[in-house]
Amino acid sequence: MRTSPLTMAIVYFVMGIFFVYIAVLSADDTIWNLTTIVIALFATLDFGVSIRLFSIHFRLKKNKKK
Repeated sequence: MRTSPLTMAIVYFVMGIFFVYIAVLSADDTIWNLTTIVIALFATLDFGVSIRLFSIHFRLKKNKKK
């Protein structure tokens, strides 16, 4: 059984939201500490993968209509 790109995009998007939430909680006085920057980097990567998977899903859907 294959996992659809839409399902994986939703999973990565939710993980990105979770990492943003954790980054906001880890910022005490300033956001320029190592843990906050690393967690924000992971969130950015998750959002990027999510956008790419959404575009793959819509491209596959468009090609399937043809």
